[in-house]
Amino acid sequence: MKGIVCQEVNRLQYVEMREPELKPGEAIVRIRRIGICGTDLHAYRGNQPFFSYPRVLGHELAGIVEAIGDNPEGLRPGDPVGIIPYFHCGACVACRSGKTNCCVRMQVFGVHVDGGMRELVAVPTRNLLRADGLTLDQAAMLEPFAIGAHAVRRSGLGEGDTALVIGAGPIGLGAMAFAKLSGAKVIAMDVQDDRLTFCRSWAGVDATVLVSDGPLERLAELTGGDMPGVVLDATGNARSMTDSFGYVAHGGTLVYVGLVKADIAFHNPEFHKRELTLMGSRNATREDFERVIEGVRCGAVDVARYITHRAPFEAAVETFDSWLRPESGVIKAVLELE
Repeated sequence: MKGIVCQEVNRLQYVEMREPELKPGEAIVRIRRIGICGTDLHAYRGNQPFFSYPRVLGHELAGIVEAIGDNPEGLRPGDPVGIIPYFHCGACVACRSGKTNCCVRMQVFGVHVDGGMRELVAVPTRNLLRADGLTLDQAAMLEPFAIGAHAVRRSGLGEGDTALVIGAGPIGLGAMAFAKLSGAKVIAMDVQDDRLTFCRSWAGVDATVLVSDGPLERLAELTGGDMPGVVLDATGNARSMTDSFGYVAHGGTLVYVGLVKADIAFHNPEFHKRELTLMGSRNATREDFERVIEGVRCGAVDVARYITHRAPFEAAVETFDSWLRPESGVIKAVLELE
């Protein structure tokens, strides 16, 4: 079968691979859609933590069950599925407390182990999501939306709260959508005005802040001087993540949704004075995926406009670099296999 390997920084290569064998507790899935994530782009550029080369990328996946044995999910060959790409051990301290998203021995598909940028994959049946009634595009986008949904759930955001989401990329947009679904007032912040325009039309945010216009003054104006009670930083940018401490209300919560390969420092007296809560938000749980499926099925999350660029699997290597250029206007790119 055909596959694509990131052999080293800035080098993807087509390769022939052995087809996976069906094992107990697993299913063989024929991949039909592959979303391109910031993680894939960072790995390609050499900026992804916890990553080694060579590696098959790809963890935003949808496909059709090719082969499967008896399974408690009741899945059969021919069923459309999405994939939860976080392979947890089920036995560590995090898993025992239901926090499978931060398993001590976590193996993320396409990061720690070879992922789905190939025609067929073997996946534990417990990591499959029944995608009846969803398009393949929708099933492939469950994972990036689940990351935003998890961050919002973890923050405790609720009806009447004010949230600032920094970063209008794919993950930030998902966080905005699910912050709105929680009943919160949502402010979007980004460095690009065209991205903020998309936030208003796609996520229905209540207000926007352009970084170059002076965020502190604008946020104070929008919140009556209070500042946002919840700030979710989805940039993966060290400068933004450092600055975000200054945007949180007294007694508020800062959630790092993005990941950066760097140290982050903050001024302890200001942190202490405000009694801030700082959280990391990693991956998502099945509960978050189910929340996303509900949001997609009811039409609250518009996948069609979220996907802005496409290419056939056979053109991936030639196209990948172009999707990294800011002028391309990529929000979410998808590879298609037929």
